[in-house]
Amino acid sequence: MSTIKSSFLVATILMLLLLDFTVDAQSSADVVFPLKRYGNIVPGTDIRKALANAWKDACTSNRSSAIVIPGGIYKVKEGIFKGPCNSPIDFQLGGTLQAPKSLQGDNWITFEHIDRLTLSGEGVFDGQGKAAWKKNDCHKHINCAQLPISLRFNFITNSIVKRITSLDSKNFHINVLGCNNLTFHNVNITAPENSPNTDGIHIGRSNRIAITMSKIATGDDCISLGDGSKQINITNVTCGPGHGISIGSLGRYTNEEPVEGVIVNNCTIINTTNGVRIKTWPASAASGTATNMQFLDIIMVNVSNPILIDQEYCPWNQCNRKIPSKIKISKVSFKNIRGSCATPVAIKLICSRHLPCDEVKVGDIDLTYNGINGPITSQCTNVRPIISGKQNPKICSSPYVVP
Repeated sequence: MSTIKSSFLVATILMLLLLDFTVDAQSSADVVFPLKRYGNIVPGTDIRKALANAWKDACTSNRSSAIVIPGGIYKVKEGIFKGPCNSPIDFQLGGTLQAPKSLQGDNWITFEHIDRLTLSGEGVFDGQGKAAWKKNDCHKHINCAQLPISLRFNFITNSIVKRITSLDSKNFHINVLGCNNLTFHNVNITAPENSPNTDGIHIGRSNRIAITMSKIATGDDCISLGDGSKQINITNVTCGPGHGISIGSLGRYTNEEPVEGVIVNNCTIINTTNGVRIKTWPASAASGTATNMQFLDIIMVNVSNPILIDQEYCPWNQCNRKIPSKIKISKVSFKNIRGSCATPVAIKLICSRHLPCDEVKVGDIDLTYNGINGPITSQCTNVRPIISGKQNPKICSSPYVVP
């Protein structure tokens, strides 16, 4: 393992130890800003003005500060919490914040340009997404109307999000953009299986992001990594229902940045359409790369596509499959993956004929299928995997069937 990967894993372990030590501790902030200081905070009312005023005071404080939201259900039409701030801030959510049922805007709660933020508490961000899901057709149409993302983290550094819940988002639950050294620990994300485009955590153009000890059940990818995702560590995550843990889709837009240094380790994936996958569009808008990706020690339970590289990702035929992907995939490892699959094709390694996959390692795979549609098998094209250990099913045992 490279020095960079080792250092990243050590740093993540040390941060987990710190999180476990502080998880039930009171805030160590020098100054506390209880929300009740900013007006008559009554459950059922909109508290966005009180939140804005508390944030202003906390952000301009020269001492570490905490904003404390008490128990109860409160409405928030929109919340934008901007830095840079003078000192660390602990945003403690004890109750439930409810989004409007209306479908206006692209965002609901946004944190941006903040260093040393802690978002904590046992509270809930309730996106009230049920009314939106029937109008969310981005899975069918490229030029669809955008719906609000519940939680945005833009350009956040050296920060932690822990013990919060995101419930029933209208669109993505959590979107991470331009962040560096941000950890999500013991986060709970939940929405029904039929809620479209409700990705649990989507990461783009960010470095050193860790997702640990979390549970994600939703209607789309539990975790999705967009372009520019680097040094990402996903550990001890339970995913399902949903579409699994995905890198991509990549190649849809021009000027995409490389993906590199992803570790998915010790996760459990239950009743999902996919397990772990890398997906790129054919007819890519531009060339790109995805490299150094490891999927290790993963349990699959009734997963339709447990292991998948799909360089012909073309949902609802929104692209031209005949033009090969320009995204180069290399240095991928699938190791010690076991459990059950819901279809007979347990492994698909479908790489680009323009840029075949390189250095794909597959070892110690033990997957079972008990259905009636034939023996368990795997398909490959434009790849020569490096095989070791147990093979169940045998790697590349069946010809690839073009959709």
